Order: sequence, then structure tokens, then C-alpha cells
Amino acid sequence: MSLKRKLGALAALGLMAFAPAHAADTFDFSPEQKGRLHTGKDAEAVNAIPPSFKFVKEGVLTIAIAPFAPPISTYATDAKTVVGFDPDFAHLIAEALGLKLELRPVAWADWPLGLSSGKYDAVISNVGVTEQRKEKFDFSTYRLGLHGFYVRTDSAIQSIREPKDVAGLKLTTGAGTNQERILLEWDRQNVAAGLKPVSIQYYDDDVTRWLAVTTKRVDANFNPNAPQAYEAAKNGQLRLAGTVNAGWPLKSDVAVATRKGSGLAVALTTAANNLIRNGTYAKALARWRLAEEALPKSEVNPPGLPKF
Repeated sequence: MSLKRKLGALAALGLMAFAPAHAADTFDFSPEQKGRLHTGKDAEAVNAIPPSFKFVKEGVLTIAIAPFAPPISTYATDAKTVVGFDPDFAHLIAEALGLKLELRPVAWADWPLGLSSGKYDAVISNVGVTEQRKEKFDFSTYRLGLHGFYVRTDSAIQSIREPKDVAGLKLTTGAGTNQERILLEWDRQNVAAGLKPVSIQYYDDDVTRWLAVTTKRVDANFNPNAPQAYEAAKNGQLRLAGTVNAGWPLKSDVAVATRKGSGLAVALTTAANNLIRNGTYAKALARWRLAEEALPKSEVNPPGLPKF
């Protein structure tokens, strides 16, 4: 079975297994995507495309994307059309550049080699900016990288935004992850300040972590924001108590990746900033319940996570 068919089958099964009847009222997973935002050709962005840049296909913006999880990107109900915020953003950028869009589903781990070898013009697939990646690629930021604390809707916890807010709580997070690193450092600071320690419980998958929250085995789930925002909107049993930048204490933005030195990142950033200014960007994020992840502006190659 091809990667596309395999991922499509998994996505379809995931929707059947976990989406309640009212999910269709919250998110549009149809292949038609009638509610997708559109924009006009952006002359400023078009003029920023270097004359030397050669697209994979003339008149087409070829984008690699990994359909790994809603609401960022997943397969539609036809198990072949890629939908979500990242595909919506790719459509907007292509329209701004006056180009047709071709989305190429890939396994996330395969994007660096495919981009370097010229299989596609860019990658829009939840790629975070790091100093190591900047050695090989250029970046145009388009979304905040956030981790979120999600609690039961009836929880007494109102806000979790800094170390002292987690003192004495039972939390779940992913083992060996960046969010675990943040949580352990917060706990270290709390204990040093004489506050109660955090109790961390580890589970193997997101569904079990969400269940741990709704059944009160833990007070909150601390993991990437977007999948949790989707689950909260879908089941009505969870709510956001606070977010932390994925690069804490530094910043980690999500960006479009392009070949190093190609010059395309400037055009993409120009298009993104004009979408931010005219409000289309915010509306596209809100469509997928990701308003928390809005950037005030897009940047070319901002500081990324350092090498560890």
C-alpha cells in the first residue's frame, strides 16, 4: 500500500473512531472545503520572487505536507484530499503568488531530503525553526509553536502559565519530549523555591492522556496545543488553561521551509505579512480553532532553537 493510501486509511479510521456526531458541525473535513478562505494575487509578493528561482513546475507552487493530525493537516472524508490549517495556508500563499497549488503528501521525516533534492518548492508541515535546520534551509514563519495545558471543563484550575502554577498538580505529558523538558525544569524551580513538587504520569498516546484528564486521574495534559485544541472543540470535555512557547525559555516558531539561498523565503514572508495585515490569516486560523497560535508578523530566518 502506498504512503498516501496508508495515511488516508488511518485518517479515515481515526475520524470514524473518535469523531462524535457533532464534530461535523465544528470542523469541515469534506474534500470540497467550501469554507476555505481565499485571497487575490499579491503584486508585492510576486515581485519578491527572485528571477533566478525555478519552480518544480511552471506556474505551480509544489508543497510537501505530512497529513499527520487534525486540525493542522489530515485527510478529508474521501481519504485522499489533504485538509486542515496548513493546507489552507498553502492555498493562500499560492493564490497570493498567482500560482496553482500542488500538495504532495509525504512522511514527515522525508521532507529534508525531498526539499534538498528539488522534489518540491517548499514544505508547509509544522516544521519548527532550529539553528541546526537553518544551516541547510531557509524559513518563513507562519505560526507560533505552542504547548498547551488542557483541563476538564469543570476544573477549578483557571490559569497555568508559569512554574508556580503547576506546583502540587498531577500532570501528564510525553516522555522524552520538549514539553517534558519544560515541565521538569519548572518543577526543579518550584522545589528549589519550597513549593510542592509536580506529579507526572506518562501514557503512550493522546487518547489515553485526554481520558486521564476527563476521569480526573490527572489535573491537566501538557502537550502540543493544536491536537488538544481539536479534541477540546470536538468533545466539549476539555478547555485550555494556558499555553507555553515550545521553545521556552526561548521562542520556537513554525515556518515554511525552502532551499537555502533560493530567495523564495522573502516572497513567502511578504505574502504572509500581507495576509496578516488584511485579516485573512487570522480568519484561517480561527476556522481550525487555532487563534492562539497567531503570529504578529512573519519573519525570514528568525532565531531558532539552539543546538543541544
